[in-house]
Amino acid sequence: MQLKSWFLKCSILLTIFCWAVTSNARSLPEFTDLIESKSPAVVKITAESKRKASSRSENQLPDNVPDIFKHFLDPRRAPERNASASGSGFLISKDGYVITNNHVVEGATSVVVRLIDRREYDADIIGTDPQSDLALLKIKEKNLPFVKFADSDKAKVGEWVLAIGSPFGLDFSASQGIISAIGRSIPSDGNQNYVPFIQTDVSINPGNSGGPLFNLDGDVVGINSQIYTRSGGSIGLSFAIPSNLAKDVVAQLKDNGRVDRGWLGVVIQDVDKDLALSFGLDKPQGALIAQMEPNGPAEKSGLKVGDIILEFNGRKMATSSDLPHAVGPTRAGSTVSAVIMRKGKQVNIDVTVGTRGASDAEPLASAERAIESRLGLQVEEIPDDVKEANNVEGVLINNVVKDSPADKAGLQAGDVLVQLGFDEVVSVKNFQKIEKSLPANKPLPIRVVRRGSPLFRSVIINK
Repeated sequence: MQLKSWFLKCSILLTIFCWAVTSNARSLPEFTDLIESKSPAVVKITAESKRKASSRSENQLPDNVPDIFKHFLDPRRAPERNASASGSGFLISKDGYVITNNHVVEGATSVVVRLIDRREYDADIIGTDPQSDLALLKIKEKNLPFVKFADSDKAKVGEWVLAIGSPFGLDFSASQGIISAIGRSIPSDGNQNYVPFIQTDVSINPGNSGGPLFNLDGDVVGINSQIYTRSGGSIGLSFAIPSNLAKDVVAQLKDNGRVDRGWLGVVIQDVDKDLALSFGLDKPQGALIAQMEPNGPAEKSGLKVGDIILEFNGRKMATSSDLPHAVGPTRAGSTVSAVIMRKGKQVNIDVTVGTRGASDAEPLASAERAIESRLGLQVEEIPDDVKEANNVEGVLINNVVKDSPADKAGLQAGDVLVQLGFDEVVSVKNFQKIEKSLPANKPLPIRVVRRGSPLFRSVIINK
């Protein structure tokens, strides 16, 4: 009886174990059908371009090269050579529109699109958008397989996703993973930040660029664009352009061959704990306006330097990087609502968005006639010609006393002090008057312009 009872218990435990294993296996996604049905719309892209052998100038040749030979060895006289780049892409219509990354086809003189059935087509570049790293191509064919875009705003962290592309030239490879984060900010070389990237742990490698990132419904939730790596290969940090942003870019490239973005004409910075306290916030949040384009959309709408944008067009601004993500897709000329913090109070304001412009600030020169201040500074007037050239009012910081309130706030000689507390500084006399009225032992915002770039800090005056 004991042996029979032991066998019965083992049988029950084995049944439970098998049921658990089977249930767990069934809960994992099955990608085979998705890959089989969507791979025909994924393409491999080869881009050819002409490049110089070297960008080195004649002056950079080794010193021991005789002058008589420098003319012949000058790299600038070297003939152009063919260079090729490869990546991935996908068809978004049956009449041959293809999406890929801008960096795959940038500077290309010819582009070839290859389908999974080995058909190849010469592609025309309809338009490119370096700021989002997207490009729209067109091949001449009909009744092609294509995929649809998902609503990337519905994507969630932990959701299963699948990438198909040609990593390292290995055609039409699939890899899977999950969404690790949403709304990642990765500024470009020009310090522009219009793409709220989807971060995944999908194995993405060189050659996957421009390929689709599918959700379990088989729709494209993102376009694979970047990886973070120390080895040149995947380490589990990849970034995709959200499909909703791509849809807007595609529509504009089709219609105009270019992309116009919303623009406010502001320079912004993050709000740290000290700044939050000094501006009357209960926690760090929002985008602090550190500088505005004269007569730009923000200024025309009534925004002011020192305002903290907490909400824009219904989107909350957790950090300053959220603002470009909200402003960029907004059509120029449209008016949206914003919630700001101004001098310790929340204010609702309507903002009319403009088209993107550019402003280059010049470094500021120094002047004479220095005076000392409560903050531990020596400040001086700025010459009128420098004010006009840099479009700035304020006083120039000539020296910062070590361990003074200004030093602890991170101010430096050469900074132009333009705001103290909630008051603008326009002259040395004005600065002295403002400084005398400031309370002690209370965090206060202070704004400077450093090498042409505005910057807020928080300062506490001890006495």
